[in-house]
Amino acid sequence: MSIFGHMAGNSFGNLLRLTTFGESHGPAVGGILDGFPAGVKLDLTAVQHQLNRRKPGQSSITTPRKEEDTLEILSGIFEGTTTGAPIAFLVRNKNQHPSDYDHLKDVYRPSHADYTYQQKYGLRDHRGSGRASARETLARVAAGAIAMQLLPEVKITAAVTSVGQIDLPENAVWNHETDIDRSIVRCPDAAVAEKMIQAIEHARAEGDSLGGVITCKVENVPIGLGQPVFHKLHADLAHAMMGINAVKGFELGSGFSGARMKGSEHNDAFLARGGTKTNHSGGVQGGISNGEAIVFRVAFKPVSTIQKEQETIDVKGNETKLSAHGRHDPCVVPRAVPIVEAMSSLVLADHWLWNRTSKI
Repeated sequence: MSIFGHMAGNSFGNLLRLTTFGESHGPAVGGILDGFPAGVKLDLTAVQHQLNRRKPGQSSITTPRKEEDTLEILSGIFEGTTTGAPIAFLVRNKNQHPSDYDHLKDVYRPSHADYTYQQKYGLRDHRGSGRASARETLARVAAGAIAMQLLPEVKITAAVTSVGQIDLPENAVWNHETDIDRSIVRCPDAAVAEKMIQAIEHARAEGDSLGGVITCKVENVPIGLGQPVFHKLHADLAHAMMGINAVKGFELGSGFSGARMKGSEHNDAFLARGGTKTNHSGGVQGGISNGEAIVFRVAFKPVSTIQKEQETIDVKGNETKLSAHGRHDPCVVPRAVPIVEAMSSLVLADHWLWNRTSKI
């Protein structure tokens, strides 16, 4: 018998700590949110709303898998108010089609977690990828929607700003979730959104997939969140975003374009009335929030599981070809918007608790 390592890394956060559990085609997916303060009146309708924004089968450009994703609270809340105990919750999987993945049992999908999971653990759950499935992110969305209620004055808004080669103009104005959710692709500009939808539908018709970019703005952030060395606020945000399935890039403020600027161009001048003249820093300086809006972008790769024939290998190392089928998103970014918002919320709430604890 060969013994492989256990699966670590299922928890996120410091004082506010989320541990998730469950697989794509297991009985349920859920989490335990530990460290949440007592005495907070929770709006569970708002939590369910965020889950609804992430759930599958919500439009013609998402996976056809149908799940209601109804939240069940198991502990930590009494008469609508947090008790200070761990908040345990789950969502039951009800529309499983594990047989859809039988053709993937003995082959590795290019650029997917199939091969690395097999090598690390000696086995893998080929039914929708198990823990590698983005279905796990529903636990993050639920926990993030709870965490958002610790900081009601903070406004977190994410939107799809790029799909494939189609970009939202940089000067586009979008300030509210309703501006974003009026389109199934969650781009706030109706004309650009329609082009994105057409591109996704075209890719799906060809058996292919597309990547994209989500931009997130966090407004009304208290000054002083973040630690100056290993837990810089933007470093923890990057860690949170890079842990989302299919994410390949993160940039804050000016990002990579800042590397092409001079210091005299990039520096954010302070204003006598407060704040800064520009926001190339993206709301974080020295790893600590400066009170300006935190603005960052998250890049998502094209979905790995596509219906086009690809070269790959099987579990015995033999070269073969694969045309995958099953229920998959042709582009993940529309459903990833609430995930980006949720992970932002978990980071900010964690740092807010950190600040509060340090002042006691």
